Amino acid sequence: MKYLDHLEEIIITFLIGAATCIIAVAVAHRYLSGIPIPGMQDWLLTVNMSWAQELCIYMFVWMAKFGAAYGVRTGIHVGVDVLVNRLPETWRLKCVLLGIAGGALFTGLIGTLGARFVWENGMHYAVFSKLAMDLTELIEGPVTPDLEWPTWIIYSAVPLGSYLMCFRFLQVGWTFFRTGELPHHDHTHVDGLEEEVVDETEALEEFEVHKFEKQEKDGGAK
Repeated sequence: MKYLDHLEEIIITFLIGAATCIIAVAVAHRYLSGIPIPGMQDWLLTVNMSWAQELCIYMFVWMAKFGAAYGVRTGIHVGVDVLVNRLPETWRLKCVLLGIAGGALFTGLIGTLGARFVWENGMHYAVFSKLAMDLTELIEGPVTPDLEWPTWIIYSAVPLGSYLMCFRFLQVGWTFFRTGELPHHDHTHVDGLEEEVVDETEALEEFEVHKFEKQEKDGGAK
């Protein structure tokens, strides 16, 4: 369960790191290929990096889908709740639960439609071929232009990300039903840094002490 609580961060971190490395290598390859370095230029021209841009685009699509699920879990999605917060407490709770249920229903529906599309777009062919089943009436499905990967692998981001969002909506809804609390993200907080709460009175007293000590020190020096 601990890994499930940080699943989105793990996936997004991996994708961002991989995309950054691929883009850096592709840019360096393109730059160095134009420099007439004996031996190296000929070798670089034989290396095909045309797939890098396509792969990075697909990575950003997957990042967006799982980033949306991360937003549901942490409460960073933009919400207009001015009117809801003005309602009586009982009605406010009902409206919040209704909104969460609507989000779960919508993402669950998108996930189901996406899964059906992925299945009919070539996944059924891949599964049946692995199981050595009859493929007579099945279509293999299209592939991507540069990578030549089956497109159903790329489109799998839609059902996987949507179902994860649906799960996060249900998780948030259950927590809100039990505790009445919603996830909240403090935009001024930096993960990994401990928050230090400074009391204004203590800070003022400490300032006065340092000021008094400095005056005594200056007076003694004279």
